[in-house]
Amino acid sequence: MDGYIQKQFEGKTKRFVQTLDLKDDPEMVQEYKKWHSREFQWKEIREGIKAVGILEMEIYILGTRLVMIVDAPEDFDWKAAMDKLATLPRQAEWEAFVARLQGCSENARSDEKWRMMERMFYLYE
Repeated sequence: MDGYIQKQFEGKTKRFVQTLDLKDDPEMVQEYKKWHSREFQWKEIREGIKAVGILEMEIYILGTRLVMIVDAPEDFDWKAAMDKLATLPRQAEWEAFVARLQGCSENARSDEKWRMMERMFYLYE
């Protein structure tokens, strides 16, 4: 593996890391990956993520475990952004659509599904 090139941003940013487990069903995992591919992702969801101020979002997968990394401006307010995101076009529909693969309530918002991880180590100062 060659690693991934990171996007550079002007000024300081904050990073949020979250985790979520998919249902333990290989077909559902493949379907989840399909709906997150460039070909099948919903453009309204991408636009909404940007509209709330998120600079970059990545999701990694190992088996059924997902890890999402979110980079945002230093003054980013997570709760306010998630409150706004929940009201944007097709967001509730998207959450219900993927909830069947995630094993969550179809009425759960994104910030109710994903669990925030705690950073316990870092190398740089």
